[in-house]
Amino acid sequence: MKRAAGIAKYASLVLASAVVLVPLVVVLFAAFKTHAEYSTSGPLTPPSNWLNVSNFATAWTDGHMLRGFWNTTIILVVSLTGTVVVGTLAAYAISRLSFPFKRLVLGLFLVAALVPGVTTQVATYQIVKSMGLVNSLWSTIVLFTGTDIVAIYIFIQFMQSIPRSLDQAALIDGASRFTIYRRIILPLMRPAIATVVIIKGIAVYNEFYLPFLYLRSPNLAVISTALFRFKGPYGAQWETIAACTMIVILPTVVIFLLLQRFIYNGITAGATK
Repeated sequence: MKRAAGIAKYASLVLASAVVLVPLVVVLFAAFKTHAEYSTSGPLTPPSNWLNVSNFATAWTDGHMLRGFWNTTIILVVSLTGTVVVGTLAAYAISRLSFPFKRLVLGLFLVAALVPGVTTQVATYQIVKSMGLVNSLWSTIVLFTGTDIVAIYIFIQFMQSIPRSLDQAALIDGASRFTIYRRIILPLMRPAIATVVIIKGIAVYNEFYLPFLYLRSPNLAVISTALFRFKGPYGAQWETIAACTMIVILPTVVIFLLLQRFIYNGITAGATK
């Protein structure tokens, strides 16, 4: 039984790895193939020339990837900063302060999280348009800054592990609530902040729908919409799209490998006292 359980465990791990890695291998192979080779070879057939980087050059220049990275960086930095500020302030108020209808506020957060985003897109677009933010980076920044319920609950969970005696000692010394939040709570929440930044940062980085809907000007393109330049009504340059995809994937893979420990530490922190 132990041997069978061990075999089943490793077989499931191999299967899960294949499910994750096979699509990446297909995209990697396609990125180094010519158009003729891509049309005549199978998806798992390695390219004949691994030194063929013409697809990457075309993706970088014709896809305006540098401009896309710049716009994406602006959106990421501003929206993540707003998410952390709004989320930590909301978590601090819910975790530390007593106010009427506290449970109702938490319930409304959950209800808002259950509403499908697609059902509110028409109203959201009308609001953004009335604010004059269409075709502006601020349209996506404002929409991305809205802190989701997962981020708030990660902050609340972590904040509950911080002793309240720190707040009480600071209050006795004459510190205000905002001073306690800024000087004591916020520095101690760095693992949770890193977790939210990584999780939401990857989601914003990979988002296609909102930039495609609100940033229609070519000068406002982000890296997710850059791939759409190579898809037309009469076909698609799939080998160039594959090269563009590899360029887009590489930064997220490197950042995740370097900072993955913050995800696990931040999610589990505060689970036990």
